[in-house]
Amino acid sequence: MADVITQELTEIVEVVAPDVTNLVTEDDAPVDNLFSEKQQRLLVESLYASWQGTFLAAANVAIYYQVHHSPLVPDVLLSTETQVPEDWYAKEKRSYFVWEFGKLPDLVIEIVSNKQGGEAGNKLNTYARMGVDYYIILDPTHQLGDETLRAYERRGHTYQHMDDAWFENIQLGAQLWQGTYENKEALWLRWRDKAGNILLTGSERAERERERAERFAAKLRALGIEPE
Repeated sequence: MADVITQELTEIVEVVAPDVTNLVTEDDAPVDNLFSEKQQRLLVESLYASWQGTFLAAANVAIYYQVHHSPLVPDVLLSTETQVPEDWYAKEKRSYFVWEFGKLPDLVIEIVSNKQGGEAGNKLNTYARMGVDYYIILDPTHQLGDETLRAYERRGHTYQHMDDAWFENIQLGAQLWQGTYENKEALWLRWRDKAGNILLTGSERAERERERAERFAAKLRALGIEPE
């Protein structure tokens, strides 16, 4: 029965899916600054290195939510219960077309570079109307005010400011973290779990395992045992 329903849904999508051949899915016009580029990579990399489950995380990928509306291109998007499609070179798979993935992203992040981006204005209102559950604004140079990190939860068609950036629906949190990533010391935005543990990047996980192995080897030597 489930197979029949799936087949019917596939046939419906094939019939009603809009023609996207004329849509611009990439414009070859990079505009990110160095911090923003690294911050995006840190957020995406640590999810794939340390978070469990099925999800799609991406940086600078357009979200097409209606055919005749211009897309929004968040710095980072996270969509649970979805994944990168097998045929990702196909035109209809190269951006986040909501009708193709079957749902909106659960969370989007905008990194503020100047006062013209509309992160706390037009973008905030549009993401809320679209139905994105969670919205984060990272303002490292305080272009919009004193807050470096702002997190919002959707209530109806508007966002409500969150005192704690814990996103209950997806069991994930975010926090500011002073530390070094790719040899650059800065105040970064990091993911965290329910217990407050930072989600590690691949290199951080490898370093932690190396330190753990070295401590274990030291304990063996203290017992007169030379580790192999």
